Amino acid sequence: MRIEGKVAIITGAGSGFGEGIAKRFAAEGAKVVVADINGEGARRVADEIGAAAVAIATDVTSMADVKAMFAQAEDSFGRLDILINNAGYTSRNGSMMDVDEATFDRIYDVNTKAIYLAAIAGVPVLKKYGGGCIVNIASIGALRPRPGLVWYNGSKGAALNLTKGMAVELAPDNIRVNAICPVLAETGLLEEFMGVDDSPEARKAFLATIPLGRLGRPSDVAGAALYLCSDDAEFITGISMEVDGGRGV
Repeated sequence: MRIEGKVAIITGAGSGFGEGIAKRFAAEGAKVVVADINGEGARRVADEIGAAAVAIATDVTSMADVKAMFAQAEDSFGRLDILINNAGYTSRNGSMMDVDEATFDRIYDVNTKAIYLAAIAGVPVLKKYGGGCIVNIASIGALRPRPGLVWYNGSKGAALNLTKGMAVELAPDNIRVNAICPVLAETGLLEEFMGVDDSPEARKAFLATIPLGRLGRPSDVAGAALYLCSDDAEFITGISMEVDGGRGV
């Protein structure tokens, strides 16, 4: 077990990448706080994991909710070692001119400001227990943007810049900070990212852009997160790991 005895918070863990990470981390010996704005989804995932997990309904754009999330980790498991900033939001793939201001604000609140809130509330907790790991889930679109998700890709580009700055500033506190850049994946946001209804024809068009010939899976991102949070990666900080089947090449 590669992270046995560690305690991890995973945001957006009621489905998709977050669910995959939570379940993989628990299988590798960690205790996990399953945080999601959808409390029912968070409880489902925690129940499926069992005693190694606790659920909490969390809006990552609310400092009060974020502080409660960190308190839950300490109250339930007595410490904190890992923070996965996974919760995300997007507009539907389409013209950048069709995204209204409220949607733009929501994209940046969830994808970018939430990293700030989690750092302000969570870094002191990590420092209390000797350091730890932060992983920000970004997107291959942050590195290789394409038309249709301009504002979303920009928010994830900001997440990558934040990752590098945080890595340097927090290194003296023994806190490593890395990012993962997934490709289009089989999650609840699939059709939003595609901008069309999911169909064999639509998938074929997107698969043509991925050299390894398939969509991403939550297990792909979970494996990368596990590595970055394990002792195998103890000398790695400030990177963006492309988990994209070659899409970014």
